[in-house]
Amino acid sequence: MQKCWKNMSYKEDNEGKRSCHRTELYASIPQTCLPIVYHPDYNITFMGLEKLHPFDAGKWGKVIHFLKEEQFITDGNIAEALEATEEDLLVVHTKHYLNRLKWSLVVATITEIPPLLFLPNFLVQRKVLRPLRTQTGGTIMAGKLAVDRGWAINVGGGFHHCSSDRGGGFCAYADITLAIKFLFERVEGISRATIIDLDAHQGNGHERDFLDDKRVFIMDMYNRYIYPGDEYAKRAIKRKVELDWGTEDSEYLQKVELHSEGALNEVRPDIIVFNAGTDILDGDPLGGLSISPQGIVKRDEIVFRAARRRGIPILMVTSGGYQKKTARIIADSILNLHQQGLIEAEAMVGEGSSSLVTRMMYSSGSAGSSSTAV
Repeated sequence: MQKCWKNMSYKEDNEGKRSCHRTELYASIPQTCLPIVYHPDYNITFMGLEKLHPFDAGKWGKVIHFLKEEQFITDGNIAEALEATEEDLLVVHTKHYLNRLKWSLVVATITEIPPLLFLPNFLVQRKVLRPLRTQTGGTIMAGKLAVDRGWAINVGGGFHHCSSDRGGGFCAYADITLAIKFLFERVEGISRATIIDLDAHQGNGHERDFLDDKRVFIMDMYNRYIYPGDEYAKRAIKRKVELDWGTEDSEYLQKVELHSEGALNEVRPDIIVFNAGTDILDGDPLGGLSISPQGIVKRDEIVFRAARRRGIPILMVTSGGYQKKTARIIADSILNLHQQGLIEAEAMVGEGSSSLVTRMMYSSGSAGSSSTAV
């Protein structure tokens, strides 16, 4: 079995056929790089139009800025994301859907930025969709890095409202589905995945994509009263936790720990995809919950600790978060994961991928036992 490390890589089906296309997204990442994926192209800036949506379209760069300030990362030790090509996207998306994105009206509807419909589509592609494709490529790259290093964080991504044939809620590409499908098709030993979606909104995109796929276990914890309210997609949720308006730290963190532990005890996956939206923050204009910055940091620690204790690779994406201060909270959470011994601050030069995962599994005791909710 040849792994997807080089440009052309594949996983053979039962008849020995090779089904994978040529991709750059699984190209080798130097061991000197941390499994933190980012590119400056993540950030959306175009004549102020991005300010017409409550989403902070520059938050990803701000996260990196804060991590550099704390000397946790440098430009030289993070993995640089690559833009997902059309062939990459076609692993999940229909050709019809991708063609629809060539209409500015469709993109304006998906991103909830109405003035985009008046712009030529080549500008919409360059200024709006290319950043989202680059973040999508980052999530796919981070999936492979998580398997090889034990953990990975894409500082962007988490477009959990997009499915194979429709977008919405600022989500134009189904990066979570793509990352999982790439792993299933290309990496030996990865045949089961668990999605832990803790954004304030229901993750109806990946739920629609994996509705009848028994290889994927979905835990989704969200405000029951807000967008999207997709009852059809809810049928895919194996562990559904619906929250009320204004849920606060104590109740929230108890439920995070109870249900993330329960989900991982129910089915042991080969990879965890953690959708770590910060729109649960108190005061978020769309999330409707009342979680403190400290509560968000603790939430992420609970999920990473559950993964590390079991030796399961984990991929984190940052998803929603509609306040200027969310970038600082994401950075603080990543720093806390390091301080708690749940992620390494230095790349492991000279160690193979299997030894890194093994090291994570057998050193998990040093990361501490299960924490109680605060």
